[in-house]
Amino acid sequence: MNIFQLLHTCFRSILRNRMRSLLTSLGVIIGVGSVIIMVALGEGSQQAIEERMTAMGTNLLQVMPFRRMSRSGQQVMMRMNAFTKKDIQKLRDESTYAAAISGVVQTSASVSTGEGNAQVTIYGVEPDYIIVRNWNVNAGIFFDDNDMAVRNRVAVIGRTTAKNLFIDEDSALGQQLRIGTIYFNVIGLMERKGAGMGGNDMDDVVMIPLETALTRLTNSRNINQIVMSIISKEYMEAAQKETELILRESRNISDNAESDFNIMNQAEMIDMASATTKTLTTLLAAIAGVSLLVGGIGIMNIMLVSVTERTREIGIRVAVGGRKRDILMQFLTESVILSLMGGILGIGMAFLACRLLVMAGIPAAINPLIVAGSALFAALVGIIFGYYPALKAARLYPIDALRYE
Repeated sequence: MNIFQLLHTCFRSILRNRMRSLLTSLGVIIGVGSVIIMVALGEGSQQAIEERMTAMGTNLLQVMPFRRMSRSGQQVMMRMNAFTKKDIQKLRDESTYAAAISGVVQTSASVSTGEGNAQVTIYGVEPDYIIVRNWNVNAGIFFDDNDMAVRNRVAVIGRTTAKNLFIDEDSALGQQLRIGTIYFNVIGLMERKGAGMGGNDMDDVVMIPLETALTRLTNSRNINQIVMSIISKEYMEAAQKETELILRESRNISDNAESDFNIMNQAEMIDMASATTKTLTTLLAAIAGVSLLVGGIGIMNIMLVSVTERTREIGIRVAVGGRKRDILMQFLTESVILSLMGGILGIGMAFLACRLLVMAGIPAAINPLIVAGSALFAALVGIIFGYYPALKAARLYPIDALRYE
């Protein structure tokens, strides 16, 4: 029997009982579809996490003072040793891996204009801040070192802030806003960033020169945070160690004393988030894959029933010269076709489901390798679970088969 005759015979047998064939393939359809959807959701979530973390900055190191608990009588107080301009300058002078460095002073204040008011997060930063945070100004300019030196009252604002404070956000450029009792000129509008890792709106910000924030808003020399962009991802670990050594020396911390600051490594955070997501994705895909095995058992069951129903047909084929190998191949091919049909329908179901999820705002990314692997596994399920019924059919004795009623 050549391949075309074999396929013709198999399809004719499958189409003879269309509903039964569809129900037989249902387990494989659900199994393949579930595996693809689970992996797509996992990879979509992983990409979304990486995008959000990358939006925070390029090869980012964040250095923050360590909060210590101290007791004074019956009261428990939080003590924090803030950074100084001396610490930042030492980092600039001695760091070999930093592409850009900025001190950050963060506070929340009521910001108002003649058209509206809102409670907004205020960032006092240096000109390198937009390099560190991978941000761009898409209207106007960002303040420079001269604005820092003379403590200019200039501000660059996010799109959400512009929308809340002005009737037309594009008209904010060149206008004034008031932070507390101090007026600032809006010289730039930032590009949209969207939500951050904590779900906070990264576009609802006002950025002013660090020196202006220290002297006019906080009336302090304390800097809350230092952010650094490293020249390449491969140097992140070395840069972290170097930064710790430089700051320990700048802050006169002895060798046997604990550092009074923490350094957050963006690359490590991304790797940890990715590892967690991959573990959950693998677990979900494994659970979904169980239904593939259930589908395979269903195929075996139906093929055994089919062998029993077609015992007389098998006897006639053998009696007129059919070989055992032909009988084996026919039933095995039917099993594989049923399984592959389920795999193809499952892939179609998964693509449709992922499309609907993306339209609903849920991240999902289909991996072509998983699709190909699922189709291959579906065929393998057909072979494994179809082999025993096919072998049983091939071993029937012609006389017994012809007597069968």
